[in-house]
Parts: sequence; C-alpha cells; structure tokens
Amino acid sequence: MNSLEHIQNVYFIGIGGIGMSAIARYFVSIDKNVAGYDKTITELTSNLSNIGVNISFSETVEDIPKTFLNTKNTLIVYTPAVPKQHKQLVFFQQKGYTVVKRSQVLGFITKNRFTLAVAGTHGKTTTSTILAHLLYASGEKVTAFIGGISNNYKSNYISSGNEVIVVEADEFDRSFLQLHPNISAITSTDADHLDIYGAHDALLTSFNDFASLNTNELFVTNNLEVKGITIGIEDNADYTAKNIRINNGSYNFDLQTPNILIKDLSINLPGHHNLRNAITAFAMAMTYGTDTDKLKKALKTFQGIQRRFSYQIKNDSTIYIDDYAHHPTEINALHQAIKEMHPNKKVLAVFQPHLFSRTKDFASDFATSLALFDEVILLDIYPARELPIDGVTSNWLLSLIPITHKQLVTKSLLISKIQASNAEVIVTIGAGDIGAEVKHIKQALLLHA
Repeated sequence: MNSLEHIQNVYFIGIGGIGMSAIARYFVSIDKNVAGYDKTITELTSNLSNIGVNISFSETVEDIPKTFLNTKNTLIVYTPAVPKQHKQLVFFQQKGYTVVKRSQVLGFITKNRFTLAVAGTHGKTTTSTILAHLLYASGEKVTAFIGGISNNYKSNYISSGNEVIVVEADEFDRSFLQLHPNISAITSTDADHLDIYGAHDALLTSFNDFASLNTNELFVTNNLEVKGITIGIEDNADYTAKNIRINNGSYNFDLQTPNILIKDLSINLPGHHNLRNAITAFAMAMTYGTDTDKLKKALKTFQGIQRRFSYQIKNDSTIYIDDYAHHPTEINALHQAIKEMHPNKKVLAVFQPHLFSRTKDFASDFATSLALFDEVILLDIYPARELPIDGVTSNWLLSLIPITHKQLVTKSLLISKIQASNAEVIVTIGAGDIGAEVKHIKQALLLHA
C-alpha cells in the first residue's frame, strides 16, 4: 500500500495507546470511519468515544463492526505492544486485510507533507510538544502527533491545518525509519530498548539511519555521536542558551543563534534538559520560517505536558511532582531540576520500574540515580509487554540502592507510607500505571496537610 486515498475505514488494535489515539483522531478529522479495540477503558479511549469512535474492550472477532469487514477499503493499524496471537489481529491477517504498524501509517502521512520530526531516547515528547505549540500559537497550519498530553490543548493531537506535520519519531522497533522528515532533531542517544537492539552500537546505527532520511537541517544536542547543527547551554553550540536566570520556577535566557542573539526568552519548565528541549524546538521552528517574535511570545505561553515535571501540589507546606521518567538518565535530569528549583529540601522519590528487561539492563545505573534522593519507595516492576525475568524484581533493585531510607511497598500501602514520610518534596516517577495513582496521592496529601 502506497497511499491512504482508497481507505474509508480504519480499525485500530490498541487504539488507546498514546501514539495510536492521536492517529485515530487524525483519521476522524479527515472523515474516515474509525473504530478499534483496547484492553481497558481509559481517559484516552473515553475521549475517542466522545467523538464517535466505536471501541470494543473484547478481542472477539464478533465485536468488529460490520462496516469494517470489507477488506478492500479497510485499513488495520496495530501497535507492536499487542500480542501476535491477538484474536482480531490474527483474523485480519488471515482474511487478507491491509494490516500495518502505527509507524507505517505515520510514514504514509508524512510522505507528501513538510515534516518536522523529533527523535531521541529522552526528550522527544517534550520537544515535539513545544514545537507543535510554537507553530500552532504562531498561526502556522500544523498537524502534530505527540506522545504526551499537552496542557495547552488537553490532547496528544494538535491540528490547525495540514501544511506542516510535527511528529514524535520513536526509536522503539526502529519505527522512526518509516518517516519522511524534512527538518529533524535528535535529542539524545543513550542506551535503551536493548531488548530490541541488543547493544548500544546497534541503537546508534539506527539513529544515524534516521538522520540520513532528513532532507534539510538536522539538529542534535551538543556532543552527541550523531553530527548536525548543535544545541547547547552556555557552550560553543550553534544554538546555545546564554545569561540564564531562574524566576519563580521559569527559565529566562538569551538564545545565541548562528546569525543573531535573541534576548529575553522564557520557558516555564524546570531542568537543563527541558531548556535544551525548548531551544531545539525554537531552532526547528525558526528554520521552518516562522516569525521569531511570534515564536518568542508562543514559548512564554507553553504550559507543559502531563506527567513531565507536572506539579500536582505546590504550596508552602507540600511540593508534589509527577514525572514519566523511566530511564536512569531521565531520573538524573529530574533530580537536577528538583534540586535547582527546590534547594535544600528533603525529597522522597516513589519509583515504579518499567519493563523487566530495562530494569535488568540498567539496574546499577537505576540504583545510582535513585540514591541521589533522600528517601526512596519502590513499587513492583510494571511488565507492559514483557514476561518476568528470573531474579529481576524490585526487591533485587532495592538491595542495590546505596541509601538507608528505602522500602518496597505495595500499591495498597503506598499512600500511608507517603504520608508517614517527613519529606518536603514528593515525586512519583515511572512510565507504568503509577500515573493512575497520582490523583489519589494528591487527594490524600491535600487532606493530610
């Protein structure tokens, strides 16, 4: 299949995923019939149901709407997170439907549109969301597929037109090699997804392959193994932040570009990693041709992303932050941001490891990162798509963390253990279902105050 023109119906297996649901919204916006399956009801599936998408929570073939049983005009999109033996997936494959991964659909969408793509083992969601906001708020006709919920738009799909596409380029399963980028960025290339790549060198090869797809400019964080236009902070990068000031939780800074110095920019996100993300997005939007003054105003109005250094409580007695970090490098960056914004305060980190393979591959690094905090609570490992690995448990990880104040806790006891702490800053960390606990923790802390 080389185009989407003859498609009338699109059925998603795993429609509630953060990436899948954004594409589902895109097809609704261009008047296709959209339906799908997911395992559980979530806020994302409910939002899709509210715009008329028929979603089944049973994988039986009988639950597929009859409209979608025409093999000629129906496209089936699935996520690699769905088991190969999934009943609906097997049915569609055996009946001769066009069955593609999410990444292939993004490939079709970006093929004939000017595309800005952001890749990286960390930072791609924040950077692509800032970039989408910069373009949208500056009046560009943009459609964006992002891997988080923008606080500005309360969505992972942002659209004001189809002249330019912003897409988060995912390295998992080498998905980003399906894209057709014109302007790209690579924010980081740390080892990750070694269950897919086997070794860091193979991951780096994949990032270089992605870089070679780019037709115009490629932006990279300074000192990456991949070569491009560099992004940095107070260094010799092509685009670098100068004269950085912290004001009420925000960064104010000047941006030195290859041609001009742009004064008094502001981003309401803490952490040097987020400052680099903002500079990357700004540089990409400038290169696309968007007016600098409009971009400057737009950057100031960026409100962040759910579960990315998201303040849940911020008052004189309690600071509660929630963050999606699930890799040691991300946890280090999170710690740096907390200590910069809340110096000399005792910090409790509540961490849910994500994937047995990632925990096994980076156990020593996780232990070192978590030991930066004053106190640590671990939850059991969130398995996602994986089966257990013998000996790889949260209790094993706990034993490696070289601090005294640490404990393994079940979800049923989590709130009481948090309330028993005398920490002044509490941060929940992880990419699993710990996000579902956030509102309960917040309510309990507010009542306990």
